[in-house]
Amino acid sequence: MPVLIRRERPADVPAVRTVTAAAFAKPETPVPVEVTLLDELRTCDGWLPELSLVALNDKDEVVGHVVCTQGHVGTAPALGLGPLSVHPDHQRRGVGLALVHTVLGAADALGQPLVALLGSPEYYGRYGFRTSMDYGITAPDPSWGEYFQVRTLTAHDPALRGVFKYAEPFERV
Repeated sequence: MPVLIRRERPADVPAVRTVTAAAFAKPETPVPVEVTLLDELRTCDGWLPELSLVALNDKDEVVGHVVCTQGHVGTAPALGLGPLSVHPDHQRRGVGLALVHTVLGAADALGQPLVALLGSPEYYGRYGFRTSMDYGITAPDPSWGEYFQVRTLTAHDPALRGVFKYAEPFERV
């Protein structure tokens, strides 16, 4: 499915919320935590508008979204990826792949050293993510184990080690 990936615009926010809600919907959670998290991230100091990207289908409709926000390893800047959302009607068609590849390229172009996330090693391994401990980076919650992963970028310095800290809303949402 051909998609165009571009920066999110203010007018996209309602569609992004709809896509995120649909992507993470469960009968017991009418408003998934990922929707609330995204709303909170938009108003925090870690929000990076240049790393909030949407996927548009051939009808110019938002069918996916990804965001990286500013986090830290110790005092050094590093990015946290998520949420990544693809509308269920468009999943397994390469939309998520295009979004992640594009946001990683954009993060690299901004000189960020690495991107961290909590997710499936099988899914994110295809993008070069590896368990964070391979790089000496500790998850905010050690119980996350192999699900907390890191993808290094061009500006990465192997001396960068320590505990990863997400943007503030991740701690309370």
